[in-house]
Amino acid sequence: MVPRSRAREVALQLLFQHDQNPKPVPRDAVLQFANDRLSKPDLIDFCMQIVDGVQLNQKAIDALLTATAENWRLHRMLPADRNVLRIGVYELLHDPAREPIAALLNESIELARRYGSKDSPAFVNGILDKISKKRAASAPEAV
Repeated sequence: MVPRSRAREVALQLLFQHDQNPKPVPRDAVLQFANDRLSKPDLIDFCMQIVDGVQLNQKAIDALLTATAENWRLHRMLPADRNVLRIGVYELLHDPAREPIAALLNESIELARRYGSKDSPAFVNGILDKISKKRAASAPEAV
């Protein structure tokens, strides 16, 4: 597994835990979880950037997911799918690195395949594809 993929996987685990438990986990425990699973400081930083970024922008991300996922309420989505989508939207719209869209979609689909149901990869791909097309349409053209 590619190191950044592993960092996304750990971020998904942390976001899933946060999503499913009403009592917040202390920041020290969250950092220890990431440290125990990721060997390099840059991967830990990347993982925590995703976790913090999703949590900081969660209202806007969830609103976009709700508007994009026709006939699906956010709370009715599988928790793994919901959090994979949150990571995907965060990276598509808020990540300063602005990785290529195809790479971000592929990473999200792989997470959905590993942690979701048999229908999760197609579900995640469909929603993120719509959002990525909106991003591309609204991006200023290069001069």
